[in-house]
Amino acid sequence: MILLAIDCAASLCAASVHDADAGRELGRSVRDLGKGHAEHLMAVVGEALAQAGVAYADLGRIAVSTGPGSFTGVRVAVSAARGFSLALKVPAVGVTTLEALAAETRALLGPTTVLAALDAGREEIHAAVYDEKGQVLRQPGVLSLAEAAAIAASGRMALAGTAARLVADAVAVDKAFAFGPRLATADIGTYARIAAGKEPGERPRPVYLRAPDAKPQAGFVLPREQK
Repeated sequence: MILLAIDCAASLCAASVHDADAGRELGRSVRDLGKGHAEHLMAVVGEALAQAGVAYADLGRIAVSTGPGSFTGVRVAVSAARGFSLALKVPAVGVTTLEALAAETRALLGPTTVLAALDAGREEIHAAVYDEKGQVLRQPGVLSLAEAAAIAASGRMALAGTAARLVADAVAVDKAFAFGPRLATADIGTYARIAAGKEPGERPRPVYLRAPDAKPQAGFVLPREQK
């Protein structure tokens, strides 16, 4: 099975073409954009397919990073993945940024429980906990720094994500932590490998742990016509 993975959850706009049967990457394209994922994603996908020597018709599955991360970037990637899935009549599989970071931590450190934590600003931490086999122990959610530190102090675990150092420094007891990647997202190949091992289920949905910052201005809302 040939799988296409895409990720726009952070500053990167990334695509990977992965041969699930051989367990190897065939091609990739990664651009560090910050913004503008919607304008670049199709070109990035095209570059990855061209490097792999693969056409859209050869794809058997789509994988996508579902967040948490950039509200706009996640929406762009998930919408594209669902569009590819519908057009190509192949399943789409979602992988969260937190489970991908936890998987990279286990690949680096060996089997271990991982607290994957992202600094979401506003004194919020977006976090989840995964066991040594990658099973979720605590679903992705919004925590205060104190709450995240309490979880980290409660047992033996490694830390990963942009808030990993913050959480470690906030732990009150003297405790040494092992660290995985302290990044906002994982390597695109990690998303592909995780998705290759998942059973397709419901269509991917963005993981939004808080409401978007942009809201409609009430002053411009037109009154409804009364009937």
